[in-house]
Amino acid sequence: MDDAQFAELAGWIADAGLAGEGEPEMVSGFCTRAVALGLPLARGSVLIDTLHPLYEGHFFGWRADGQMTQREYGSSREGEGAERWLRSPFYRLLQSREPLLRRRVTDESRAEFPSIADLAPDATEFVAMVHRFKAQGIIGEMDCVYSSWGTDRAEGFSDVDITDLERLVPLLALAVKSASLTRIARTLAETYLGRDPGRRVLAGGIMRGVADRIESVLWFSDLRGYTRITDTSPPEHVIPLLNDYADAIISAIHAHGGDVLKLIGDGTLAIFTAEDREQACRAALAAAAQARISLAELNCRRTADGLPTTDMYLALHFGAVFYGNIGSRERLDFTVVGPAVNEVSRIAALCRSIEQPILLSADFAAAAGKARERLVSVGRYALRGVSHAQELFTLDPTWRERSE
Repeated sequence: MDDAQFAELAGWIADAGLAGEGEPEMVSGFCTRAVALGLPLARGSVLIDTLHPLYEGHFFGWRADGQMTQREYGSSREGEGAERWLRSPFYRLLQSREPLLRRRVTDESRAEFPSIADLAPDATEFVAMVHRFKAQGIIGEMDCVYSSWGTDRAEGFSDVDITDLERLVPLLALAVKSASLTRIARTLAETYLGRDPGRRVLAGGIMRGVADRIESVLWFSDLRGYTRITDTSPPEHVIPLLNDYADAIISAIHAHGGDVLKLIGDGTLAIFTAEDREQACRAALAAAAQARISLAELNCRRTADGLPTTDMYLALHFGAVFYGNIGSRERLDFTVVGPAVNEVSRIAALCRSIEQPILLSADFAAAAGKARERLVSVGRYALRGVSHAQELFTLDPTWRERSE
């Protein structure tokens, strides 16, 4: 590859990175263009660790017929994943501190590095590379970019081909790192702030005191007997219990378009917004029904394992709130505030005293439209800190029977 061709491909990599192309598009575009400029690639793959609560990193693989493979990989610290990692060319490079490992693909090299069978099954020669970050460039486990390159040319790679890879791949690694950092920022924002607040913050909504007045369904739930369970259970059981029940409840909220804004111990604050208030109410009721089913299944599993079980108290309210950034200059929270937020938490607290697993406000009932026929009044109650008593509702247990 001459200097003009190198400059052409290097310029494309820079443009793709600056444009915010995704990793699959960058890997595929790089390999396709490199082949067109004479680099004899049959396979190419790029791997990069990430910062994510469920998996360790991403794999992007290309082959000469144009097929792209993208997948997440799990932990390399235990089990089969650890065994594969310890026998990989990338682990060898990290241990040796060398930037490149080059092997003809033979029975001996396949035995030395079993992953060659996955990374370059039809190659004649295989090259692995690691481009490390300095300390200030490391985020979590993301401390380098791994890549592998294979050719099916009978004579393998030439020394000139290897030189071209050594010049070009660092540029691709930088572009992939940039895309991965964007992905990490999105993941962290949505994981810790909530899906919609995370998107708003990344879109530039970070000014303190800037909030929108919106109407929404407010969801506040907590766990029945949580204090008793934590007082009587071994400490190491408490976090798994919270995680199990949070999985069931939050998954149901997300499945029906809700956004979780806060986890407060065993409590969950969420909102359901829609242009049509009746639609928002239907979504919240559907999420509540799904959460009930998921919790019943979870309790069966935990009972079988001899673990403590609980259930959910839930309040649903409809009202106007301010939705945006609230806090100090150094610490902001993207959340909802207003009297309606206080009211939904007060309604949830009444679930225990009047022995109802779900309570809905009069405002929710009024906004529910046709779903109103599913609700039955449980009477008027005074809410602590609220100036007037209000009628509360629960789900009519006979509604399903009457509707069938």
